[in-house]
Amino acid sequence: MVLQKAPEKAVIWGYGPEGAVLTVSLSGPVTHNASTVTVSAGIWRTTLNPMPPGGPYNLTVHSHNSTAILTDVLFGDVWLCGGQSNMCFTMSQIFNSSEEIAISSNYHQVRPFKASLKQSHTELIDLMGVDIPWSVPSPEALANFSAVCGLFGRLMYDKLKYPIGLVMSCWGGTPVEAWSSHRALQRCGLHNMPVRDQHNNSVLWNAMIHPLVNMTIKGALWYQGERNAEYHRDAYNCSFPAMIDDWRMVFHEASGQTSPTFPFGFVQLCVYKKGSRDDGFPEIRWHQTADFGIVPNKRMPKTFMAVTLDLPDYNSPYGPIHPRDKQDVAYRLSLGARAMAYDENISFLGPYPQNIINDAMSFFIMYDQEVTAWQSVNIFEICCEGSPCESEKIWRPAPMLRMGTSTIEVSAFYCSGTSKVAAIRFAWMDWPCVFKLCPIYSKDGVLPAPPFVLYAQPKTPSQTSPTFVVHL
Repeated sequence: MVLQKAPEKAVIWGYGPEGAVLTVSLSGPVTHNASTVTVSAGIWRTTLNPMPPGGPYNLTVHSHNSTAILTDVLFGDVWLCGGQSNMCFTMSQIFNSSEEIAISSNYHQVRPFKASLKQSHTELIDLMGVDIPWSVPSPEALANFSAVCGLFGRLMYDKLKYPIGLVMSCWGGTPVEAWSSHRALQRCGLHNMPVRDQHNNSVLWNAMIHPLVNMTIKGALWYQGERNAEYHRDAYNCSFPAMIDDWRMVFHEASGQTSPTFPFGFVQLCVYKKGSRDDGFPEIRWHQTADFGIVPNKRMPKTFMAVTLDLPDYNSPYGPIHPRDKQDVAYRLSLGARAMAYDENISFLGPYPQNIINDAMSFFIMYDQEVTAWQSVNIFEICCEGSPCESEKIWRPAPMLRMGTSTIEVSAFYCSGTSKVAAIRFAWMDWPCVFKLCPIYSKDGVLPAPPFVLYAQPKTPSQTSPTFVVHL
């Protein structure tokens, strides 16, 4: 087991006969005074003193006629990993799985825990089942544990050099509504949907997240959205941020220790159908940022994102929607965690526009960092004034013309003459590039530029062309 280290305090709870008086004690490298608690409504609970990282400790709960002892308890950072099938994608399914499992088995202070797949129409106070109890990582446990979560934990341990606890609670093929409380759904008008749509609502929040809210955690990781590309897609820019807000509120209120703005990292969707012009995945990628394009932003503070549209796996035996390269996903998440959770001064996102200037024949896109880029004739697209930009048929390719240190010139030829450009977008397709060869990356060539769509603002009398405003 891993409990949250200082400065937060770990919360311990359990069950017993009404009115029973229990003594809770912790023995190990650092002295901790025993505390006495009374069972009320069948539950006992105590909050430990802030503990430094490390261990091992023995946690003992004693009553007048019984004693329970948890051994090999560590203190470190606890991360909750949720979502659908790509978060559930196991270590045994990824590239180089045997080698990765063997390496992870040597990380004895990175401890996995996995909740069972259960549903409930009411909020539960305890998990209905546990597939992997808190464990020292073994090949058997790791083979059935989330690859993204496990590899992330390993990377964080390499950086932090203290214990990492990983709580896996995910279910393939599930929409965000299943993981959201009734409160969160109300905020987005999703609580009064037709009965046929309500069977998903809150059932996994109730059974697989709510039982964990007493736990003090450092942060959460999330890989989900594929299901919502076809289910309440247009509401995802509300439902996803609302779920994050609600998780933060409830974990904080229930534990009294978890930060009300705990770091929340997520994976922007990879790819699904090669050659598809369906806008389901592009729209969900955009909505994952609450339509800002990057995070953190004013709607989604203290969040971080791993962009993965450049990691397709056409030959995946699990289908292209389940790419096997989870190593790069975990690495990009770890960069975001280091920046947002541990205040390290590092970049975790690829280039994003700071400003866009256009003239009659081209755009000059000025990025927030130096770029590595190579030409593409169709990664940028434009929509001309007077056209319904909601229609996919209206968008036209805008070839890249010249690349500078942090500026890229893009053709506006299709809207030249009497028309002006009404909107510009980048990588707005299900499958925008081959593996690690999207046209624009960070200077070191590691982090791909996130997709975006920006609309022209009405021009003022002094302007000859409309302007594009980037909101962050």
